[in-house]
Amino acid sequence: MVRAIRTALQTVRHDEQLSVVGHLDELRTRLIASLAVIAVAFGVCFWQNHRLLHLIDRPLAHQTGEQVHAGHGPLGATYAVSQSARDVALQLHSVVGVLDGPASRLAPEGKAALARVQRRIERDIGRLSAPPAGDRPVTLGIGEPFTTTVTVSFVFALILALPFVLFQLYGFLVPALDPREQRHILPLVMSIPFLFLAGVLFGYFVVLPAAVRFFQNFNSSEFNVLVQASPYYKFAATTLLAMGLVFQVPAGIVAVTRAGLITPRRLRQSRRYAVMACGLVAAVLPGDAVTLLLETVPLYILFELGVLLASLAERRSRARAGATELSYGINTPSE
Repeated sequence: MVRAIRTALQTVRHDEQLSVVGHLDELRTRLIASLAVIAVAFGVCFWQNHRLLHLIDRPLAHQTGEQVHAGHGPLGATYAVSQSARDVALQLHSVVGVLDGPASRLAPEGKAALARVQRRIERDIGRLSAPPAGDRPVTLGIGEPFTTTVTVSFVFALILALPFVLFQLYGFLVPALDPREQRHILPLVMSIPFLFLAGVLFGYFVVLPAAVRFFQNFNSSEFNVLVQASPYYKFAATTLLAMGLVFQVPAGIVAVTRAGLITPRRLRQSRRYAVMACGLVAAVLPGDAVTLLLETVPLYILFELGVLLASLAERRSRARAGATELSYGINTPSE
Protein backbone atom coordinates (compact mmCIF):
# COMPACT_ATOMS: atom_id res chain seq x y z
CA MET A 1 0.00 0.00 0.00
CA VAL A 2 2.80 2.37 0.96
CA ARG A 3 4.64 1.48 -2.23
CA ALA A 4 1.57 2.24 -4.33
CA ILE A 5 1.14 5.64 -2.67
CA ARG A 6 4.83 6.42 -3.21
CA THR A 7 4.51 5.47 -6.89
CA ALA A 8 1.46 7.71 -7.34
CA LEU A 9 3.11 10.71 -5.69
CA GLN A 10 6.61 10.41 -7.17
CA THR A 11 8.08 10.17 -10.65
CA VAL A 12 10.67 7.77 -11.97
CA ARG A 13 14.11 9.27 -12.54
CA HIS A 14 15.28 9.72 -16.11
CA ASP A 15 18.29 7.45 -15.60
CA GLU A 16 16.32 4.75 -13.78
CA GLN A 17 15.83 1.56 -15.79
CA LEU A 18 12.47 -0.22 -15.64
CA SER A 19 11.36 -3.37 -17.39
CA VAL A 20 8.18 -3.62 -19.43
CA VAL A 21 6.48 -5.25 -16.47
CA GLY A 22 7.68 -2.40 -14.25
CA HIS A 23 6.21 0.21 -16.61
CA LEU A 24 2.91 -1.67 -16.76
CA ASP A 25 2.86 -1.94 -12.98
CA GLU A 26 3.50 1.81 -12.64
CA LEU A 27 0.74 2.53 -15.18
CA ARG A 28 -1.68 0.29 -13.30
CA THR A 29 -0.86 1.99 -10.00
CA ARG A 30 -1.39 5.46 -11.45
CA LEU A 31 -4.68 4.43 -13.07
CA ILE A 32 -5.94 2.98 -9.80
CA ALA A 33 -4.89 6.14 -7.93
CA SER A 34 -6.66 8.33 -10.50
CA LEU A 35 -9.84 6.24 -10.31
CA ALA A 36 -9.72 6.35 -6.50
CA VAL A 37 -9.47 10.17 -6.50
CA ILE A 38 -12.31 10.41 -9.03
CA ALA A 39 -14.41 8.10 -6.83
CA VAL A 40 -13.76 10.25 -3.75
CA ALA A 41 -14.56 13.41 -5.71
CA PHE A 42 -17.75 11.77 -6.99
CA GLY A 43 -18.78 10.90 -3.43
CA VAL A 44 -18.28 14.50 -2.32
CA CYS A 45 -20.16 15.86 -5.35
CA PHE A 46 -23.04 13.41 -4.90
CA TRP A 47 -23.22 14.38 -1.23
CA GLN A 48 -23.51 18.05 -2.26
CA ASN A 49 -25.66 17.37 -5.34
CA HIS A 50 -28.34 19.87 -4.29
CA ARG A 51 -25.80 22.69 -4.31
CA LEU A 52 -24.42 21.59 -7.68
CA LEU A 53 -27.88 21.32 -9.26
CA HIS A 54 -28.81 24.73 -7.87
CA LEU A 55 -25.57 26.12 -9.32
CA ILE A 56 -26.34 24.76 -12.80
CA ASP A 57 -30.01 25.76 -12.58
CA ARG A 58 -29.21 29.38 -11.69
CA PRO A 59 -28.80 30.71 -15.29
CA LEU A 60 -32.06 29.03 -16.32
CA ALA A 61 -33.90 30.24 -13.22
CA HIS A 62 -32.67 33.82 -13.73
CA GLN A 63 -33.76 33.95 -17.37
CA THR A 64 -37.12 32.25 -16.83
CA GLY A 65 -37.70 34.53 -13.83
CA GLU A 66 -37.49 37.52 -16.16
CA GLN A 67 -39.95 35.85 -18.53
CA VAL A 68 -42.35 35.08 -15.70
CA HIS A 69 -42.20 38.70 -14.54
CA ALA A 70 -43.09 39.78 -18.09
CA GLY A 71 -46.07 37.39 -18.11
CA HIS A 72 -44.68 34.98 -20.74
CA GLY A 73 -45.32 31.26 -20.71
CA PRO A 74 -47.46 29.14 -18.35
CA LEU A 75 -45.66 30.40 -15.25
CA GLY A 76 -45.99 33.96 -16.51
CA ALA A 77 -49.74 33.55 -16.89
CA THR A 78 -49.96 32.13 -13.37
CA TYR A 79 -47.92 35.04 -12.05
CA ALA A 80 -50.19 37.54 -13.82
CA VAL A 81 -53.24 35.92 -12.19
CA SER A 82 -51.54 36.06 -8.78
CA GLN A 83 -50.80 39.78 -9.24
CA SER A 84 -54.43 40.43 -10.12
CA ALA A 85 -55.46 38.53 -7.00
CA ARG A 86 -53.00 40.64 -5.00
CA ASP A 87 -54.58 43.84 -6.33
CA VAL A 88 -58.03 42.60 -5.32
CA ALA A 89 -56.70 41.65 -1.89
CA LEU A 90 -55.19 45.14 -1.43
CA GLN A 91 -58.49 46.78 -2.31
CA LEU A 92 -60.38 44.44 0.01
CA HIS A 93 -57.87 45.23 2.75
CA SER A 94 -58.62 48.93 2.33
CA VAL A 95 -62.37 48.30 2.49
CA VAL A 96 -62.00 46.23 5.66
CA GLY A 97 -59.83 48.96 7.16
CA VAL A 98 -62.57 51.53 6.53
CA LEU A 99 -65.26 49.28 8.00
CA ASP A 100 -63.10 48.64 11.06
CA GLY A 101 -62.15 52.31 11.48
CA PRO A 102 -62.85 54.60 14.45
CA ALA A 103 -66.07 55.85 12.85
CA SER A 104 -67.44 52.34 12.55
CA ARG A 105 -70.64 51.58 14.50
CA LEU A 106 -70.21 47.82 14.39
CA ALA A 107 -70.70 45.70 17.47
CA PRO A 108 -67.59 44.30 19.17
CA GLU A 109 -68.31 40.89 17.69
CA GLY A 110 -68.37 42.36 14.18
CA LYS A 111 -65.10 44.23 14.76
CA ALA A 112 -63.45 41.06 16.03
CA ALA A 113 -64.60 39.22 12.91
CA LEU A 114 -63.28 42.03 10.68
CA ALA A 115 -59.93 41.93 12.53
CA ARG A 116 -59.61 38.21 11.80
CA VAL A 117 -60.45 38.81 8.15
CA GLN A 118 -57.92 41.61 7.95
CA ARG A 119 -55.16 39.40 9.36
CA ARG A 120 -55.94 36.71 6.80
CA ILE A 121 -55.93 39.26 3.99
CA GLU A 122 -52.56 40.62 5.12
CA ARG A 123 -51.17 37.07 5.17
CA ASP A 124 -52.45 36.42 1.64
CA ILE A 125 -51.04 39.74 0.42
CA GLY A 126 -47.63 38.77 1.78
CA ARG A 127 -47.76 35.45 -0.08
CA LEU A 128 -48.92 37.06 -3.32
CA SER A 129 -46.20 39.73 -3.08
CA ALA A 130 -43.37 37.20 -3.40
CA PRO A 131 -41.08 37.86 -6.42
CA PRO A 132 -41.53 35.56 -9.42
CA ALA A 133 -39.58 32.33 -9.18
CA GLY A 134 -37.74 31.05 -12.20
CA ASP A 135 -38.43 27.71 -13.78
CA ARG A 136 -36.48 24.53 -13.05
CA PRO A 137 -35.79 21.70 -15.50
CA VAL A 138 -38.54 19.11 -15.74
CA THR A 139 -38.12 15.34 -15.64
CA LEU A 140 -40.31 12.93 -17.60
CA GLY A 141 -39.05 9.50 -16.56
CA ILE A 142 -39.43 7.94 -13.14
CA GLY A 143 -35.68 7.39 -12.80
CA GLU A 144 -34.55 10.57 -14.53
CA PRO A 145 -33.98 12.62 -11.34
CA PHE A 146 -31.57 9.96 -10.07
CA THR A 147 -29.68 9.41 -13.33
CA THR A 148 -29.44 13.14 -13.98
CA THR A 149 -28.09 13.77 -10.47
CA VAL A 150 -25.49 11.03 -10.94
CA THR A 151 -24.42 12.48 -14.30
CA VAL A 152 -24.01 16.02 -12.94
CA SER A 153 -22.07 14.73 -9.92
CA PHE A 154 -19.76 12.72 -12.19
CA VAL A 155 -19.02 15.71 -14.44
CA PHE A 156 -18.11 17.87 -11.45
CA ALA A 157 -16.02 15.01 -10.03
CA LEU A 158 -13.99 14.89 -13.24
CA ILE A 159 -13.44 18.64 -13.03
CA LEU A 160 -12.27 18.41 -9.41
CA ALA A 161 -10.01 15.41 -10.05
CA LEU A 162 -8.46 16.85 -13.22
CA PRO A 163 -5.28 18.27 -11.55
CA PHE A 164 -4.46 14.93 -9.92
CA VAL A 165 -5.16 12.96 -13.12
CA LEU A 166 -2.91 15.32 -15.10
CA PHE A 167 -0.19 14.90 -12.46
CA GLN A 168 -0.38 11.11 -12.88
CA LEU A 169 -0.14 11.45 -16.65
CA TYR A 170 2.83 13.80 -16.26
CA GLY A 171 4.49 11.45 -13.78
CA PHE A 172 4.18 8.52 -16.18
CA LEU A 173 5.42 10.30 -19.32
CA VAL A 174 8.05 12.68 -17.94
CA PRO A 175 10.80 10.06 -17.27
CA ALA A 176 11.17 9.72 -21.06
CA LEU A 177 12.47 13.31 -21.16
CA ASP A 178 15.86 14.50 -20.01
CA PRO A 179 16.03 16.88 -16.99
CA ARG A 180 16.34 19.98 -19.19
CA GLU A 181 13.19 19.05 -21.15
CA GLN A 182 11.41 18.26 -17.89
CA ARG A 183 12.09 21.78 -16.62
CA HIS A 184 10.63 23.20 -19.83
CA ILE A 185 7.46 21.10 -19.86
CA LEU A 186 6.60 21.37 -16.15
CA PRO A 187 5.25 24.98 -16.27
CA LEU A 188 3.20 24.04 -19.33
CA VAL A 189 1.61 21.07 -17.58
CA MET A 190 1.01 23.06 -14.38
CA SER A 191 -0.85 25.77 -16.30
CA ILE A 192 -3.38 23.39 -17.88
CA PRO A 193 -5.65 22.95 -14.79
CA PHE A 194 -5.69 26.69 -14.08
CA LEU A 195 -6.53 27.52 -17.70
CA PHE A 196 -9.25 24.87 -17.68
CA LEU A 197 -10.74 26.30 -14.48
CA ALA A 198 -10.65 29.82 -15.95
CA GLY A 199 -12.44 28.54 -19.05
CA VAL A 200 -15.13 26.81 -16.99
CA LEU A 201 -15.72 29.98 -14.95
CA PHE A 202 -15.89 32.10 -18.12
CA GLY A 203 -18.34 29.63 -19.64
CA TYR A 204 -20.54 29.67 -16.53
CA PHE A 205 -20.67 33.44 -16.01
CA VAL A 206 -20.65 34.62 -19.66
CA VAL A 207 -21.37 31.93 -22.25
CA LEU A 208 -24.00 29.78 -20.50
CA PRO A 209 -26.26 32.72 -19.47
CA ALA A 210 -26.02 34.14 -23.00
CA ALA A 211 -26.89 30.76 -24.50
CA VAL A 212 -29.85 30.26 -22.17
CA ARG A 213 -31.12 33.78 -22.85
CA PHE A 214 -30.86 33.24 -26.62
CA PHE A 215 -32.63 29.88 -26.71
CA GLN A 216 -35.30 30.78 -24.15
CA ASN A 217 -36.27 33.96 -26.02
CA PHE A 218 -36.04 32.56 -29.54
CA ASN A 219 -39.61 32.47 -30.90
CA SER A 220 -40.85 32.15 -27.31
CA SER A 221 -44.22 33.70 -28.19
CA GLU A 222 -45.02 30.64 -30.32
CA PHE A 223 -44.11 27.95 -27.77
CA ASN A 224 -44.67 27.03 -24.16
CA VAL A 225 -41.04 26.20 -23.42
CA LEU A 226 -40.46 23.44 -20.88
CA VAL A 227 -36.79 22.63 -20.39
CA GLN A 228 -36.09 18.95 -19.82
CA ALA A 229 -33.43 18.17 -17.23
CA SER A 230 -31.19 15.70 -19.10
CA PRO A 231 -30.76 17.77 -22.32
CA TYR A 232 -30.26 20.97 -20.31
CA TYR A 233 -27.55 19.52 -18.08
CA LYS A 234 -25.88 17.88 -21.07
CA PHE A 235 -25.91 21.23 -22.87
CA ALA A 236 -24.51 23.04 -19.82
CA ALA A 237 -21.77 20.44 -19.30
CA THR A 238 -20.82 20.53 -22.98
CA THR A 239 -20.63 24.33 -22.92
CA LEU A 240 -18.46 24.45 -19.80
CA LEU A 241 -16.13 21.67 -20.95
CA ALA A 242 -15.80 23.26 -24.40
CA MET A 243 -14.81 26.60 -22.88
CA GLY A 244 -12.34 24.83 -20.61
CA LEU A 245 -10.72 23.28 -23.70
CA VAL A 246 -10.78 26.57 -25.63
CA PHE A 247 -8.87 28.24 -22.80
CA GLN A 248 -6.01 25.80 -23.43
CA VAL A 249 -4.97 27.99 -26.40
CA PRO A 250 -1.91 29.51 -24.63
CA ALA A 251 -0.66 26.07 -23.58
CA GLY A 252 -1.25 24.75 -27.10
CA ILE A 253 0.63 27.64 -28.70
CA VAL A 254 3.60 27.16 -26.39
CA ALA A 255 3.56 23.42 -27.09
CA VAL A 256 3.55 23.74 -30.90
CA THR A 257 6.25 26.43 -30.85
CA ARG A 258 8.45 24.38 -28.54
CA ALA A 259 7.98 21.41 -30.88
CA GLY A 260 9.19 23.55 -33.80
CA LEU A 261 5.97 23.29 -35.80
CA ILE A 262 5.62 27.07 -36.01
CA THR A 263 7.52 30.11 -34.78
CA PRO A 264 6.21 32.96 -32.60
CA ARG A 265 7.16 35.39 -35.36
CA ARG A 266 4.92 33.55 -37.80
CA LEU A 267 2.08 33.68 -35.27
CA ARG A 268 2.52 37.42 -34.82
CA GLN A 269 2.29 37.84 -38.58
CA SER A 270 -0.99 35.88 -38.58
CA ARG A 271 -2.87 38.10 -36.14
CA ARG A 272 -5.60 38.97 -38.65
CA TYR A 273 -6.38 35.29 -39.10
CA ALA A 274 -6.37 34.82 -35.34
CA VAL A 275 -8.98 37.58 -34.96
CA MET A 276 -11.11 35.90 -37.62
CA ALA A 277 -10.76 32.53 -35.94
CA CYS A 278 -11.73 33.95 -32.53
CA GLY A 279 -14.74 35.65 -34.09
CA LEU A 280 -15.81 32.40 -35.77
CA VAL A 281 -15.54 30.47 -32.50
CA ALA A 282 -17.56 33.15 -30.70
CA ALA A 283 -20.14 33.17 -33.50
CA VAL A 284 -20.69 29.43 -33.07
CA LEU A 285 -21.56 30.04 -29.43
CA PRO A 286 -25.16 31.28 -29.01
CA GLY A 287 -25.78 34.88 -28.07
CA ASP A 288 -26.36 38.38 -29.37
CA ALA A 289 -23.93 40.99 -30.67
CA VAL A 290 -22.87 42.06 -27.17
CA THR A 291 -22.06 38.54 -26.04
CA LEU A 292 -20.28 37.92 -29.35
CA LEU A 293 -17.90 40.76 -28.49
CA LEU A 294 -17.54 39.58 -24.89
CA GLU A 295 -16.56 36.13 -26.12
CA THR A 296 -14.24 37.24 -28.95
CA VAL A 297 -12.09 39.59 -26.83
CA PRO A 298 -11.02 36.98 -24.21
CA LEU A 299 -10.27 34.45 -26.93
CA TYR A 300 -7.99 36.91 -28.72
CA ILE A 301 -6.35 37.83 -25.40
CA LEU A 302 -5.62 34.13 -24.89
CA PHE A 303 -3.99 34.00 -28.34
CA GLU A 304 -1.80 37.01 -27.55
CA LEU A 305 -0.89 35.51 -24.18
CA GLY A 306 0.17 32.29 -25.88
CA VAL A 307 2.30 34.19 -28.41
CA LEU A 308 3.91 36.21 -25.60
CA LEU A 309 4.75 33.09 -23.59
CA ALA A 310 6.10 31.37 -26.70
CA SER A 311 8.30 34.39 -27.49
CA LEU A 312 9.66 34.48 -23.94
CA ALA A 313 10.42 30.75 -24.08
CA GLU A 314 12.17 31.18 -27.44
CA ARG A 315 14.31 34.06 -26.14
CA ARG A 316 15.25 32.07 -23.06
CA SER A 317 16.26 29.10 -25.20
CA ARG A 318 18.38 31.30 -27.45
CA ALA A 319 20.06 32.95 -24.46
CA ARG A 320 20.76 29.55 -22.91
CA ALA A 321 22.13 28.23 -26.20
CA GLY A 322 24.34 31.33 -26.58
CA ALA A 323 25.68 30.92 -23.06
CA THR A 324 26.43 27.27 -23.75
CA GLU A 325 28.29 28.09 -26.96
CA LEU A 326 30.24 30.84 -25.21
CA SER A 327 31.22 28.50 -22.39
CA TYR A 328 32.22 25.84 -24.89
CA GLY A 329 34.34 28.34 -26.84
CA ILE A 330 36.10 29.52 -23.71
CA ASN A 331 36.87 26.04 -22.41
CA THR A 332 38.08 24.73 -25.78
CA PRO A 333 41.86 25.26 -26.21
CA SER A 334 42.92 27.09 -29.34
CA GLU A 335 45.05 25.27 -31.85
